[in-house]
Amino acid sequence: MNSLLILIPIAVFLGLLGLVAFMWALQNGQFDDLEGAAYRILFDAPHDDGAVPVRAVPTRRRAVPFSPDSQEKGHGERS
Repeated sequence: MNSLLILIPIAVFLGLLGLVAFMWALQNGQFDDLEGAAYRILFDAPHDDGAVPVRAVPTRRRAVPFSPDSQEKGHGERS
């Protein structure tokens, strides 16, 4: 029973703190553009500074020891 005397005021304080944080975010425009970020991630930003966008380094292909298309007919076949 004594623990409730401590836990209830802590819960009320944390609830009020969350409400104050929400009201602060609402007043500062945090929820004005809910769909903008979802659309911005789909499109590339224009490169006005002339910089070239960084691309992934292409991986090297492994050499194939035998390819029937590249060999002359009759060579490399099993008898």
